[in-house]
Amino acid sequence: MNSKRILKNPLPFHRENFEKHGDLFRVPVGIRNELAFTRDPKLIKHILQKQHRKYQKSTLQTKDLAKYIGHGILTSNGEHWRTHRRMVQPAFHKKKLRNLMGTIREAILLEIDGLSTSNTIDVYPIMSNLAFQVVAKSLFSSDDIQKEMSELQYITETNQRMLIKEMRQPYLNWWFQLSGKIKKHLNLAKDGQAILHQLIEERRNSEIEKDDLLDMLLQARYEDGTAMAKEQLIDEVLILFTAGHETTANALSFLVFLLAKHPDIQEKAYQEVKNISLEGDDVLTQILELKYIQQCVEEAMRLYPPAYIIDRVSIEDDEFEGLQIPKDSLVLMSIYELHRNEDFWEKPNEFNPERFDASRKKEYQEYYYPFGAGPRMCVGNNFAMYEMVIAVTELLQKYKMTTPLKAVTVNPLISLKPVDVLINFRNRN
Repeated sequence: MNSKRILKNPLPFHRENFEKHGDLFRVPVGIRNELAFTRDPKLIKHILQKQHRKYQKSTLQTKDLAKYIGHGILTSNGEHWRTHRRMVQPAFHKKKLRNLMGTIREAILLEIDGLSTSNTIDVYPIMSNLAFQVVAKSLFSSDDIQKEMSELQYITETNQRMLIKEMRQPYLNWWFQLSGKIKKHLNLAKDGQAILHQLIEERRNSEIEKDDLLDMLLQARYEDGTAMAKEQLIDEVLILFTAGHETTANALSFLVFLLAKHPDIQEKAYQEVKNISLEGDDVLTQILELKYIQQCVEEAMRLYPPAYIIDRVSIEDDEFEGLQIPKDSLVLMSIYELHRNEDFWEKPNEFNPERFDASRKKEYQEYYYPFGAGPRMCVGNNFAMYEMVIAVTELLQKYKMTTPLKAVTVNPLISLKPVDVLINFRNRN
C-alpha cells in the first residue's frame, strides 16, 4: 500500500510522516526490506559529503535510467564515475563557460521572442524547448542540425515518459517486457545514439575547432593521455541533454510562475535589469552583477528543487549519531522537505528572495541543496544558474507576467515537474 502511494505522489506522504515522526522515518517494503526517509540536514551532509565513499547511487539511475541514456557521470558509480567526472568537469569551469554566454543568450532569444500576448499560455513547453536548445547550441554550436535536434528531443522526452511508467507501475514491468514497449524504447535510445554518433564523427572529420562543449569533451584526456571512447562520449552527451534540459525547464517554469504571482518582486527584479544589455564579449561579468535576479532563482529552487529527493545506498555499515545504517540500506533524502522546514527557514512556504542576500549566506548554506552536495554535486550547476539568469533577464525586459493561478500543481517524477503553468505575457513596450 505504501509503495503504491509513494510511487503515485510521494510529497504528501513525506510531509505527513515527517510531521508525525520527525526528521527520520522508515517504511517497510516487502517482507524484509525498508526505506529510510530523512530531511535531517546533518545526516544529509554526512551521506553526501563527509562519508560519501560509503554510499552510492541506487539502481533507479545506474540501471533503470542508464538503459536509456547510457553510463555517464549521472548514472554510474565508483571508479567509472570518478574517472569521467574528472574528465567532464573542466568543460564547466567558469573560464570555459564565459565563451558560451553569447551562444546561450541567442538560443534563449529565439524561444522567447514573439511569445503570444493575446491569450493565456502554458509556459512549460516554452521553457522545455528553450532549455533543450540551449544545451544543443552549447554542445554543437551549429544552426544546421535542427532536424537532428528535434529527433533527439523527441527520443529523450519519450523515453523519460516510459521510465516514469516503469517507476510508477513496477507491477506492470512483465507487461512492458511482453508487449514490446521496453524494446521499442530501447530501440529509440539506439536511434538517439546514432544521431550523436553521426554528429560527433562529422565534427572529428571536419578538424574545425568551435570551442563549444563538444570540443571540450573531445579534447578531454584520461591520465594516460588517451581520449574518451566514442561510446562513452555519446553517453556523456546524452546525459547532458537529459539532465541539463529537464531540470532547468522545470526550475524556470516555477520561477516564471512565482514572479507572475508576486508583482512586487517582479517589479524589483525588472528594475535591476531594465537598463542592462547582455551583449558584447563579457556577458558573464554582467550576469554576476545581477544579484537580485540570482536571489530570485535561488529562492525558486528552494521552494521547488528539481532534484527534490536524492537517493543513496550504503555499500558498508555506517553509523551517524547513534543511528545504525547497515550495508545495503536505501536512504531517501528529501531536499523538498528540508527546504521547507520551518526549523531552518522563516515562513518557509513564502517566496522571499531577500533571504538569499549575500550577507545571510551562512544562515542557509547548511540547509540548501538545490544541486546536491559533495563530490556528486551537479557538474552543470553554474551553467544552469547562468542560463536561468539570462532567461529571466530577457523575459523581464520584454514582458510583464501575470497568472490566473493561485498555486502551481507539481508532478514529482524523476525531477520535480510543474503542470499547466498558465501565464499571461504582456509586452512592456
